[in-house]
Amino acid sequence: MPVLDGLRARRDGNGIHPSNTLTSEIAHGALILNRRQLLATSYSNVATPMLAWPDGRTPRSLQFDDVYYSAEDGLGEAKHVFLAGNGLPSRFRPEFQIAELGFGTGLNMLAALDCWISSGQRGTLRYAGFEAYPLDANEIRRALLPFNSLASQADAMVESLADGKREFEIGPLKARILLGDARETLPMWTGTADAWFLDGFSPTRNPELWEPKLLAEVAGHTAVGGTFATYTASGNIRRSLANVGFSVIRFPGFGRKRHMSAGTLG
Repeated sequence: MPVLDGLRARRDGNGIHPSNTLTSEIAHGALILNRRQLLATSYSNVATPMLAWPDGRTPRSLQFDDVYYSAEDGLGEAKHVFLAGNGLPSRFRPEFQIAELGFGTGLNMLAALDCWISSGQRGTLRYAGFEAYPLDANEIRRALLPFNSLASQADAMVESLADGKREFEIGPLKARILLGDARETLPMWTGTADAWFLDGFSPTRNPELWEPKLLAEVAGHTAVGGTFATYTASGNIRRSLANVGFSVIRFPGFGRKRHMSAGTLG
């Protein structure tokens, strides 16, 4: 699979989706949360995320008991899994369309934009992010502080989000954030992706973003020869993606995570 050439293992650092219990910051004192209650709000509506900051710099979702990115190296994770996993930057071309399940902090989008600029691309890069639990602009700002190399683009993105914009431009990037349950918003999206970043929380904690029907929508919104990449190597997820037309390959994962998945739509 040539678009994925050059992908290499990184076995140092922390894993990207640890399964340890809620941290002391969550359990300490009065903050005791019932996951069923947190998820009781209809998933079809935009919900307010609840966060903890166990190390003071890496956000963790209380709804899903999972981190937004690797505490060891979030940017390294984005580059290894989502950029290299989709054969980028070698596949970039003008009007290249990225789509992502799980906009989160915007880190993956910013990593793609930085890759576009640093590799000397011309024209427009397009991005569509699907998010049911949008973070507050100030939370995003805090989450992105460790990534100094992305500071100028991050500031521009946060400013747009703080102004309530869900469509905005940052240099060559034209971005659109679609809020709500992706099972409802993706079928209504009229775009077609050249590359998918599948970055929902762990399939065991956030199964809604990994349902076979939703993954079929992903395939239906992918250009022929388009690709996906994701941190998970779950057999069920790989089979679901294969069943909707992707040729799926397992690759070395980031950090302590042994494997990840990537593939191309036939």
